[in-house]
Amino acid sequence: MSNIRNFCIIAHIDHGKSTLADRLLEYTGTISKREMKEQILDGMELERERGITIKAKAVRMNYTDKNGNPYVLNLIDTPGHVDFTYEVSRALAACEGAILVIDATQGVEAQTLANTMLAKNANLKIIPVINKIDLPTADVDSAYEQMKEGLDVDAEPILASAKEGIGISEIVDSIVANVPPAVVNSDEPLSALIFDSFYDSYRGVIVIVRVFDGKIKKGMKVRFIASNAEYEVLEVGYMKLKPVEFDSLSSGDVGYVVAGIKDIHDIKIGDTITESARPTKHPHAGYKEIHPFVFAGLYPNSTSEYDGLKMALEKLKLSDSSLIYFPETSVALGFGFRCGFLGSLHLEIVKERLEREFGLSLLVTAPNVVYKVKTKGKYITIDNPARFPNNADIEEIWEPYVEATIICPVDYLGAILELCQKRRGTQTQMKYMNTKIVVLKYHLPLAEIIVGFYDALKSVSKGYASFDYEHTAEQQGDLVKLEIMINSEVVDAFSVITHKDKAQTSAHYLTEKLRGIIPRHMFEIPIQAKVNNKIIARETISAMRKDVLAKCYGGDITRKRKLLEKQKEGKRKMRQFGRVEIPPEAFVAVLKIDD
Repeated sequence: MSNIRNFCIIAHIDHGKSTLADRLLEYTGTISKREMKEQILDGMELERERGITIKAKAVRMNYTDKNGNPYVLNLIDTPGHVDFTYEVSRALAACEGAILVIDATQGVEAQTLANTMLAKNANLKIIPVINKIDLPTADVDSAYEQMKEGLDVDAEPILASAKEGIGISEIVDSIVANVPPAVVNSDEPLSALIFDSFYDSYRGVIVIVRVFDGKIKKGMKVRFIASNAEYEVLEVGYMKLKPVEFDSLSSGDVGYVVAGIKDIHDIKIGDTITESARPTKHPHAGYKEIHPFVFAGLYPNSTSEYDGLKMALEKLKLSDSSLIYFPETSVALGFGFRCGFLGSLHLEIVKERLEREFGLSLLVTAPNVVYKVKTKGKYITIDNPARFPNNADIEEIWEPYVEATIICPVDYLGAILELCQKRRGTQTQMKYMNTKIVVLKYHLPLAEIIVGFYDALKSVSKGYASFDYEHTAEQQGDLVKLEIMINSEVVDAFSVITHKDKAQTSAHYLTEKLRGIIPRHMFEIPIQAKVNNKIIARETISAMRKDVLAKCYGGDITRKRKLLEKQKEGKRKMRQFGRVEIPPEAFVAVLKIDD
């Protein structure tokens, strides 16, 4: 058992984490060259296309060193994006070591910094690797300097190119030599940490675990501590590229457990599995409930697709336990669902998977965060702007905040400071890694970064800035509800919560944009924006004019006036009872308010 090494790979997006995992699988003979394909651990088509890891993976590799000593290397692959930070922290808790990958062409970036801090907090042995040294633009000295100054990692880095296979043997030798072996406590009561799960349509939920104490085997009655659910273990085994059944998993092992679990919500990432008859006294620390931070409405383009959307969400929820949804109705959009996501990337991925895997055509309302509102001495949580209370009833409004880390070249510092100030940010730190790279820390409202912030940051820094954030405590805010009225009717899908100082600008932007998008009708359409029942912006779409005087030739002026009055009365009635058709692209306008 002292020959087991549990490790993960941490890096910023696109620094070569998945390619390095491919080379390790090849080098240890876990997969043959014939079976090999790029990003083999990223099974989802979307992961390959975007070049990001969305779902964590675990894979067991057998390796024999030059002296003939056999080793078991358990690679626990982690998602790269900030939306999945909690999953990353649980995967790190299952390891003793981490390979820190730094791109020789890009240097240290925001998520490199964030994930290194997570690894240090988990007391992991860090093995630094400077990757992509084969590229002509590689600057190894600069990457090394940034690693020492910015990350405070003193270990000598391994120079590698995952694409060309350079330095792979050195990395494997370093894992064997430097990563501490798994501590074995086989006689203790069972304690196993759940760090991932996925749904199999034949066997139910398959749980991926790291066993810390004791042993788990077929036929054992186990209990999940957080959900208090009890099951009988039907199968255990190791994760090669596919599950391989084995007799038992012992202390130090990483593997899977099948227990006929039909509801994925019984499984909580970070929970501890123990034996029902002999429960552990040491459940794994650090477990917390995952709550959605961003909410948006999902509506089918055609009302006939509603049942299809409902079924698609049910199926998707089986593989994604962090997604929550419930039915809602909108006056403008009809029947749909209000969905909760971990962040804006999670929202994008869910929408894209629903459209690709289930052939749906969807409309997404503007994403918003969860506000805590004090009204009549009680606190209520609001996840939908349409349900925001009247201003007269509100005593306090609390909004979620994040601690953002931005790493950028010094040349773009001014533009980035201006962008963060516009988004109501408060600077908490500015640190120079060297003469060219600076690290900024900002306190920002979550609502200001979920729509358009990342694109704006990339735009002002010409693509060089990197960004990462973590959630902090809520703060009180001076916020108002901005409503849009079309033809004197409030359209709930256009309602947004905005800061008092930004309400006027947002109102003018939305009314102007909608005037250009909504087609002209036979009657005049007023578009108004109101805050606290006060109109603060208005645009008017003029009526299409039919020339009723064309048939009137000659005769008295009173005859013409009579026809015009008749037309005027008809338009008044039409405006009163007429329905305004709002095209789908109008709802995209709300997403671009801050642009």
